[in-house]
Amino acid sequence: MGEQAILVVDDSDDDIETVCAAASRAGVTMAITSAPDADVALRLLDAAADGVFAFMLLDFNLPGVDGLTFLHQVRRHPVHARLPVVVLTASVNPRDRLAFLAAGADAFHIKTVRLEECLDTLTAIFKRWSGPTVAP
Repeated sequence: MGEQAILVVDDSDDDIETVCAAASRAGVTMAITSAPDADVALRLLDAAADGVFAFMLLDFNLPGVDGLTFLHQVRRHPVHARLPVVVLTASVNPRDRLAFLAAGADAFHIKTVRLEECLDTLTAIFKRWSGPTVAP
């Protein structure tokens, strides 16, 4: 297996920039690949060798297929079913959290509007899910 990457499925350029800033802050050395919707994300997953993505950061509100429906697709996929999925969404509805966890999400985090809080949350996510590839 070659270098691993992180797949970020989010249609907001601002959120992608925040993810990249938090990855840098956390010392993440993996590449970050982004997809603006579920269709592009599935194509990226299918084009990549198994194990290329260390984990996926997934937003709920996506154009077209929403994040929850996409997570169901991923969990039924014969190759991608075991990919760790961390949901990062603006939804504060407890039903959404329960639905994602029941669908097989590995973690659920709420995006905050305050940049420092968002960076702190993302930094913690990277430290937890990036494993030994995080620089000391």
